[in-house]
Amino acid sequence: MDNIKNPPHYANSEIEPIDYIIKNKLTYCEGNVVKYITRWRKKGGIDDLKKAKQYIDIIIEKEGVPTVTDTKD
Repeated sequence: MDNIKNPPHYANSEIEPIDYIIKNKLTYCEGNVVKYITRWRKKGGIDDLKKAKQYIDIIIEKEGVPTVTDTKD
């Protein structure tokens, strides 16, 4: 098995995170959330969840919390 092209922690996934990330045009931070959430049980455990949380926190900080008066126009 090629551990670079087909890592074992994604072996049983219906779709590899990289394919999902590319097809959905996710940002770097969003892609890392997908990656770490997908593999946490088979590779990094709780540390991967903490990494995913860190990227979620970055997204929240960058985007801010919209208020009722914010519009998307």
